[in-house]
Amino acid sequence: MILDDESSSRKIIFSFVSKYCPQLEIVGEASDIIEGQKLIKEKSPDIVFLDIEMPHGSAFDLLDVYDNIPFSIIFITAYSQYAIKAFNLSSAKYLLKPVDIDELVEAVESTCKQLDKNVQEDLTQILLDNLREKQLNKVIIPTMDGFEVIKTNQIVFIKANDNFSVLHLDNGEKFMACRKLKFYEQNLKQIGFIRIHRSTVINVDKVKAYQKGKGGFVTMENGTELDVSQSRKKEFLDQFM
Repeated sequence: MILDDESSSRKIIFSFVSKYCPQLEIVGEASDIIEGQKLIKEKSPDIVFLDIEMPHGSAFDLLDVYDNIPFSIIFITAYSQYAIKAFNLSSAKYLLKPVDIDELVEAVESTCKQLDKNVQEDLTQILLDNLREKQLNKVIIPTMDGFEVIKTNQIVFIKANDNFSVLHLDNGEKFMACRKLKFYEQNLKQIGFIRIHRSTVINVDKVKAYQKGKGGFVTMENGTELDVSQSRKKEFLDQFM
Protein backbone atom coordinates (compact mmCIF):
# COMPACT_ATOMS: atom_id res chain seq x y z
CA MET A 1 0.00 0.00 0.00
CA ILE A 2 1.17 3.56 -0.77
CA LEU A 3 0.37 6.36 1.69
CA ASP A 4 1.67 9.72 0.42
CA ASP A 5 -0.06 13.08 0.05
CA GLU A 6 1.77 13.94 -3.19
CA SER A 7 0.05 12.53 -6.26
CA SER A 8 3.26 12.63 -8.30
CA SER A 9 5.13 10.66 -5.64
CA ARG A 10 2.40 7.98 -5.50
CA LYS A 11 2.47 7.64 -9.29
CA ILE A 12 6.26 7.22 -9.33
CA ILE A 13 6.20 4.56 -6.60
CA PHE A 14 3.28 2.79 -8.26
CA SER A 15 5.13 2.76 -11.59
CA PHE A 16 8.45 1.58 -10.13
CA VAL A 17 6.85 -1.15 -8.02
CA SER A 18 4.73 -2.40 -10.93
CA LYS A 19 7.75 -2.60 -13.26
CA TYR A 20 10.59 -3.64 -10.98
CA CYS A 21 9.07 -5.42 -7.96
CA PRO A 22 7.06 -8.39 -9.28
CA GLN A 23 6.90 -9.92 -5.80
CA LEU A 24 4.57 -7.10 -4.68
CA GLU A 25 0.90 -6.50 -5.40
CA ILE A 26 -0.30 -2.94 -4.79
CA VAL A 27 -3.59 -3.15 -2.90
CA GLY A 28 -4.33 0.57 -2.70
CA GLU A 29 -3.24 4.19 -2.34
CA ALA A 30 -4.15 6.94 0.13
CA SER A 31 -3.29 10.62 0.37
CA ASP A 32 -3.84 11.34 4.09
CA ILE A 33 -3.84 9.64 7.48
CA ILE A 34 -7.61 9.23 7.80
CA GLU A 35 -7.94 7.63 4.37
CA GLY A 36 -4.82 5.55 5.08
CA GLN A 37 -6.17 4.11 8.33
CA LYS A 38 -9.36 3.00 6.60
CA LEU A 39 -7.45 1.39 3.76
CA ILE A 40 -5.06 -0.43 6.09
CA LYS A 41 -7.98 -1.84 8.06
CA GLU A 42 -9.70 -2.93 4.85
CA LYS A 43 -6.71 -4.37 2.96
CA SER A 44 -4.32 -5.53 5.75
CA PRO A 45 -1.15 -4.83 3.73
CA ASP A 46 2.14 -6.54 4.50
CA ILE A 47 4.15 -3.46 3.53
CA VAL A 48 3.25 0.24 3.58
CA PHE A 49 5.18 2.92 1.71
CA LEU A 50 4.64 5.68 4.27
CA ASP A 51 5.30 9.40 3.85
CA ILE A 52 6.40 11.12 7.07
CA GLU A 53 4.46 14.40 6.74
CA MET A 54 0.89 14.48 5.41
CA PRO A 55 -2.39 16.37 5.86
CA HIS A 56 -4.44 15.53 8.97
CA GLY A 57 -1.42 14.14 10.81
CA SER A 58 2.01 12.61 10.41
CA ALA A 59 3.32 9.06 10.21
CA PHE A 60 3.68 9.26 13.99
CA ASP A 61 -0.06 9.84 14.38
CA LEU A 62 -0.84 6.85 12.18
CA LEU A 63 1.53 4.49 13.98
CA ASP A 64 0.43 5.63 17.45
CA VAL A 65 -2.95 4.04 16.77
CA TYR A 66 -1.46 0.55 16.93
CA ASP A 67 -0.37 -1.29 20.04
CA ASN A 68 1.41 -3.65 17.67
CA ILE A 69 2.16 -2.32 14.18
CA PRO A 70 0.66 -4.97 11.83
CA PHE A 71 2.78 -4.19 8.76
CA SER A 72 6.34 -3.49 7.67
CA ILE A 73 7.22 0.07 6.65
CA ILE A 74 9.32 1.70 3.96
CA PHE A 75 9.37 5.39 4.85
CA ILE A 76 9.31 8.11 2.20
CA THR A 77 10.85 11.38 3.23
CA ALA A 78 12.28 14.71 2.19
CA TYR A 79 13.52 15.16 5.77
CA SER A 80 16.66 16.90 6.99
CA GLN A 81 20.10 15.34 7.43
CA TYR A 82 19.30 14.93 11.15
CA ALA A 83 16.39 12.64 10.32
CA ILE A 84 18.50 10.65 7.87
CA LYS A 85 20.95 9.93 10.71
CA ALA A 86 18.00 8.75 12.82
CA PHE A 87 16.89 6.45 9.99
CA ASN A 88 20.40 5.06 9.59
CA LEU A 89 20.95 4.41 13.29
CA SER A 90 17.59 2.64 13.66
CA SER A 91 18.18 0.48 10.55
CA ALA A 92 14.79 1.62 9.23
CA LYS A 93 14.12 1.36 5.51
CA TYR A 94 13.57 4.72 3.84
CA LEU A 95 13.49 6.40 0.44
CA LEU A 96 14.47 10.00 -0.19
CA LYS A 97 12.39 12.12 -2.52
CA PRO A 98 12.71 12.10 -5.48
CA VAL A 99 12.57 8.32 -5.27
CA ASP A 100 15.40 6.42 -6.96
CA ILE A 101 14.61 3.12 -8.75
CA ASP A 102 17.62 1.20 -7.42
CA GLU A 103 17.06 2.38 -3.84
CA LEU A 104 13.39 1.40 -4.00
CA VAL A 105 14.18 -2.08 -5.33
CA GLU A 106 16.83 -2.58 -2.65
CA ALA A 107 14.46 -1.45 0.13
CA VAL A 108 11.72 -3.77 -1.14
CA GLU A 109 14.00 -6.78 -1.41
CA SER A 110 15.43 -6.18 2.06
CA THR A 111 11.98 -5.74 3.59
CA CYS A 112 10.59 -8.85 1.90
CA LYS A 113 13.43 -10.93 3.31
CA GLN A 114 12.44 -9.95 6.82
CA LEU A 115 8.68 -9.69 7.11
CA ASP A 116 8.89 -10.37 10.84
CA LYS A 117 6.38 -7.93 12.30
CA ASN A 118 7.91 -8.02 15.79
CA VAL A 119 11.37 -7.11 14.49
CA GLN A 120 9.97 -4.38 12.26
CA GLU A 121 7.98 -2.93 15.14
CA ASP A 122 11.07 -2.77 17.38
CA LEU A 123 13.09 -0.98 14.69
CA THR A 124 10.26 1.45 13.93
CA GLN A 125 9.74 2.30 17.61
CA ILE A 126 13.41 3.20 18.07
CA LEU A 127 13.27 5.41 14.98
CA LEU A 128 10.16 7.21 16.25
CA ASP A 129 11.71 7.72 19.70
CA ASN A 130 14.82 9.30 18.17
CA LEU A 131 12.82 11.55 15.85
CA ARG A 132 10.32 12.67 18.48
CA GLU A 133 12.97 13.51 21.05
CA LYS A 134 15.18 15.27 18.47
CA GLN A 135 18.05 13.34 20.00
CA LEU A 136 19.83 10.22 18.81
CA ASN A 137 19.35 8.30 22.04
CA LYS A 138 19.43 4.75 20.72
CA VAL A 139 21.22 2.88 18.00
CA ILE A 140 20.54 -0.48 16.40
CA ILE A 141 23.67 -2.62 16.13
CA PRO A 142 23.38 -5.16 13.29
CA THR A 143 25.08 -8.40 14.32
CA MET A 144 25.61 -11.75 12.60
CA ASP A 145 22.60 -13.15 14.46
CA GLY A 146 20.20 -10.17 14.41
CA PHE A 147 20.61 -6.85 16.22
CA GLU A 148 21.22 -5.25 19.61
CA VAL A 149 19.66 -2.01 20.90
CA ILE A 150 22.18 0.25 22.64
CA LYS A 151 21.80 3.69 24.21
CA THR A 152 24.27 6.10 22.64
CA ASN A 153 25.31 7.44 26.05
CA GLN A 154 26.54 3.95 26.96
CA ILE A 155 29.16 3.95 24.21
CA VAL A 156 32.68 4.88 25.38
CA PHE A 157 34.50 4.35 22.09
CA ILE A 158 34.30 2.43 18.81
CA LYS A 159 37.20 0.62 17.17
CA ALA A 160 37.52 -0.46 13.54
CA ASN A 161 37.97 -4.16 12.82
CA ASP A 162 38.32 -4.58 9.03
CA ASN A 163 34.80 -4.01 7.64
CA PHE A 164 33.27 -4.28 11.10
CA SER A 165 33.23 -2.04 14.16
CA VAL A 166 33.53 -2.97 17.83
CA LEU A 167 31.51 -0.81 20.23
CA HIS A 168 32.90 -0.63 23.78
CA LEU A 169 30.30 0.21 26.42
CA ASP A 170 30.66 1.76 29.86
CA ASN A 171 29.62 -1.49 31.54
CA GLY A 172 32.51 -3.38 29.93
CA GLU A 173 30.45 -5.06 27.22
CA LYS A 174 31.61 -5.14 23.60
CA PHE A 175 29.52 -5.53 20.47
CA MET A 176 30.76 -6.36 17.00
CA ALA A 177 28.65 -4.46 14.44
CA CYS A 178 28.37 -5.27 10.74
CA ARG A 179 29.18 -1.68 9.77
CA LYS A 180 32.35 0.23 8.95
CA LEU A 181 33.71 2.81 11.40
CA LYS A 182 32.92 5.64 8.97
CA PHE A 183 29.20 4.94 9.40
CA TYR A 184 29.37 5.74 13.12
CA GLU A 185 31.71 8.68 12.58
CA GLN A 186 29.20 10.30 10.23
CA ASN A 187 25.98 9.47 12.06
CA LEU A 188 27.08 10.12 15.65
CA LYS A 189 29.18 13.24 15.07
CA GLN A 190 26.44 15.71 15.98
CA ILE A 191 25.98 14.21 19.44
CA GLY A 192 29.63 14.42 20.51
CA PHE A 193 31.37 11.48 18.87
CA ILE A 194 34.59 12.28 16.99
CA ARG A 195 37.29 10.33 15.19
CA ILE A 196 40.66 10.65 16.92
CA HIS A 197 42.51 8.04 14.87
CA ARG A 198 41.94 6.15 11.62
CA SER A 199 40.76 3.21 13.73
CA THR A 200 39.00 4.97 16.62
CA VAL A 201 35.86 7.04 17.28
CA ILE A 202 35.27 8.23 20.84
CA ASN A 203 32.43 9.66 22.89
CA VAL A 204 33.81 13.03 24.03
CA ASP A 205 31.62 12.92 27.15
CA LYS A 206 33.52 9.81 28.27
CA VAL A 207 37.01 11.39 28.13
CA LYS A 208 38.71 11.45 31.54
CA ALA A 209 42.13 12.90 30.65
CA TYR A 210 44.45 13.86 27.81
CA GLN A 211 48.21 13.45 27.69
CA LYS A 212 50.18 15.74 25.40
CA GLY A 213 52.52 14.39 22.75
CA LYS A 214 52.97 14.38 18.99
CA GLY A 215 49.35 13.44 18.81
CA GLY A 216 48.99 12.49 22.43
CA PHE A 217 46.56 10.01 23.91
CA VAL A 218 43.32 10.09 25.83
CA THR A 219 42.27 8.15 28.88
CA MET A 220 38.61 7.24 28.83
CA GLU A 221 36.37 6.91 31.88
CA ASN A 222 36.71 3.13 31.76
CA GLY A 223 40.52 3.44 31.98
CA THR A 224 41.28 2.65 28.34
CA GLU A 225 44.12 4.66 26.78
CA LEU A 226 43.69 5.55 23.10
CA ASP A 227 46.11 7.21 20.70
CA VAL A 228 45.20 10.53 19.09
CA SER A 229 46.68 10.87 15.59
CA GLN A 230 48.59 14.07 14.86
CA SER A 231 46.25 14.93 11.98
CA ARG A 232 43.19 14.75 14.26
CA LYS A 233 44.69 16.39 17.33
CA LYS A 234 43.33 19.88 16.64
CA GLU A 235 39.77 18.66 16.04
CA PHE A 236 39.93 16.70 19.28
CA LEU A 237 41.27 19.63 21.35
CA ASP A 238 38.68 21.97 19.84
CA GLN A 239 36.01 19.93 21.61
CA PHE A 240 37.33 21.20 24.96
CA MET A 241 37.90 24.86 24.14
